Parts: sequence; structure tokens; C-alpha cells
Amino acid sequence: MSQHAHADRGHPVHNPDIVGFTQAEINETPVKPKWNSLGPGIVAAATGVGAADLVATLTAGSRYGYMLMWAVVLGVILKIVLVEGTGRYYLSTGKTIFQGWRTLGQWTSWYFGIYIIVWGFVYGATAMSSTALPLAALFPGVDSKIFAIAAGLIGMGLVWLNKYRLVETLMTVLIGIMFVTVLLSAAMTTPNIGEILTGLVPRLPTEDGAMFYVLGLAGGVGGTITLAAYGYWLREKGWNTPKWMRVMRFDNSVSYILTGIFVIATMIMGVELLHSADIAISAGDRGLLDVGNVLAERYGEAWSVVFLVGFFAASFSSLLGVWHGVSLMFADFWTNFRRPADELDQDDAPSLASKPARFYLIWLTILPMSLLFLDRPIFLILLYGTLGALFMPFLAITLLFLNNQKKLVPEKFRNKWYHNVLLGLTALIFIVLGGSELIKALTPLFGG
Repeated sequence: MSQHAHADRGHPVHNPDIVGFTQAEINETPVKPKWNSLGPGIVAAATGVGAADLVATLTAGSRYGYMLMWAVVLGVILKIVLVEGTGRYYLSTGKTIFQGWRTLGQWTSWYFGIYIIVWGFVYGATAMSSTALPLAALFPGVDSKIFAIAAGLIGMGLVWLNKYRLVETLMTVLIGIMFVTVLLSAAMTTPNIGEILTGLVPRLPTEDGAMFYVLGLAGGVGGTITLAAYGYWLREKGWNTPKWMRVMRFDNSVSYILTGIFVIATMIMGVELLHSADIAISAGDRGLLDVGNVLAERYGEAWSVVFLVGFFAASFSSLLGVWHGVSLMFADFWTNFRRPADELDQDDAPSLASKPARFYLIWLTILPMSLLFLDRPIFLILLYGTLGALFMPFLAITLLFLNNQKKLVPEKFRNKWYHNVLLGLTALIFIVLGGSELIKALTPLFGG
């Protein structure tokens, strides 16, 4: 068929002459999950948890003790719901999330297109700086800009190879390093188990602004735009027909539960290292360097090194995941935003060998290097903050529409009542949180 003539055949999927799935594919016997059926979920979770999440969790622990532990657990549940919705839409319709948004109207392409361009430029510089910080602390003789540029170029080189298995293996190693270093560091502080358990009972701090802290903690456990990239990683893995639904759910749940344990360990460090000693940490990624210093003072230099290695793994895994997953999303957007929505399916989503994906890789890596040498341009930061605040409500609300579509989604894969309740709750939380972020982002425009 002519509409598939330009499709990228990097990895054949199902019959390219059929948009969506045949009844036989929908009714195929589900593949049973095994313990080693993890992959795309690990990539999504490792990408989503970066230095900013660690700082937010450490700060929450240092300010409120274990009072907000329940918000971390809520955050894990929200992410499992969102990512499961993204994966289920892909596996039940054969359409990527971008192709799903296209069925809701052209406006989705305008919002997403502007967002992915602005986001990539600002995030590129942020990810490179964040990866450089722990390396500059470990090797103080080297300028951190050298580490930042090297991290960006290495990430670009690894993704340019277009070998998903290599990226997944590296991400699994990095999340393993993150996990072990942070869990060991948390265990060193001998946490109070009783207080941790009481922190699972929902309570709110009484001070002003604490509610947004709670929502930020719930919203920040692992990713924004990268949650939507999950379907593209499923495709790269070869899990691309409805029979993989159970495996996808297992992969997603286990990966985010591991992320939750990791974030809880980070909060333990915030409480036991910082709250107990009344130590405040710097804003931004530099706060993690302060934690390394506290560990060094209290337990010896070796523990600071262990923690900084974990900090590097968290930052570089986020960089690598974004370079990979968001480049795939951009390629799908660029190739398909002008075409009729009902013609599109995953066969039309290009691979990383395509020109749009490679353009975006360069956009993420080379151009943002200028920001490493300049003060951040305030307009870009405002736009980044504004569009970013809208993304999570956009994802939650569009998933509510997409997974209830009678025309596209087979009945057995449509939202059940509890999916709608959880997605509705998630949308509400992110609308409130997004509104707060929007006000924060726009305040400088009005002299605030």
C-alpha cells in the first residue's frame, strides 16, 4: 500500500497492510510474564528518576521527616497507572501514543510539536550538567563542562548505533548501580522502621505551601514526557501485539515498584542525614553534592564516593533514556503529523536510523552545549516551565479519552471503571500541580 511505502522497516511489526490488529491477533494466547521479562519498564523508570527527583525527595525528608512517605507511594501508583495506560493503548490498537493523540485532533500536534522542541533544547543542557556534577566532584581537577560535553556526545553515540538491546543492558546496569549505592547509603544511616511505617499514613504538614510539596513529591517519582515514550520502547523490544499485554503490565509494575523502593531509600537519607542534623541542602542538583559531603563527614570518604557514583548513574541513565526514547517520539511526530490519523499505525513510526530521529539527537546534544557556557535564557526557561507544567495533565486526560474509544480500542482492553477513577484522580492531581507550576513559571513576567 502506498501509505506504507515510506515506512521504516528497521524492525518489521505485524501485517503492514492492516491498520490496527486482526481479530486473530487480539485473541491470541497471552504470553506469560517471567522474572526476566523486564526491559522497557526498567528503561522508562531509570530515565524518569534523575537528579532533580533525588533532590526533591531528600529535601522533603530533611524538611518534614517521614511525614510524606505516603506521597512517594502515591507517586508510584500514579506512574504505574499512566504508563500502563500508555502501554495498553499501544498494544491494543497498534498505534503509538502520538498517533493516538492525532485521532483527538490537530491541536495535539501543535502543542506536542512546540513542547518537544523547547523541552529538548533546555533538557539537553540540564541532563549534561547533571551528569557532569558528580564526575567533577570525584575528579576535581577537570572542568565540569568537559564532563558535560563528553556525557552528551557519548549518549548521542550510543543511541546513534540504533541498538535497543545495548541501551536496555546499559540502563539495567545503571539502575542496578543507583539501586545498590542508594540502598547501601540509606542502610548506613540505620533508619527508624517504626517512623517509616507511620509515614505511610496520609498526613499533611501545617505550613503554607506544603500541599504543593506533597503533590510535587507524588508527581515527581519518575518522568514526564518519558512516560509517553514507553510504547516506543515496547516496540523496540518486539512486544508489539496484544499477546504481550500481561508481560507489559508485569514489566511496568515491577519497574516502578523498584523505583518506589529507591525513592524511599532516598527519603530515608534525607531524614536520617539531614533532618536529624538540621542540615539544609542547596537547591538544584548541587544539593546531591552536599549529601555526599555529609556522608563523608559522618561515615568516611568512601561513602561519599559510593553515593556520587549512584548520583552519576541516576543522571546518565536519564540522559541516555531521553536521547533514545524522545528521539523516537520526535521521529514519529515529524514523519506523521501531516497525515490522516486513521491511516497511521506503528509501522509508520520511524526507527532511530531515520533522519528526523538523528536530527533530534543532534538537537538534544550539540545545540544545548551553548547553554553550558551562557546564563540560561529566561524566555526559554519560562516556556519550558509552562509547557512542562501542562504535559502531565495533557497525558492523563488524553489517556482517559484514548482508552475509552469504542472505534479503536477492542472492548476487552478498554478502561475499566477503576482505570477511569485512577486516571481521573491522576489528571486532577496534575491539573492542580500543573496550575501551581504555571503560576511559578509565569510569575517573572509580571514582576513577581
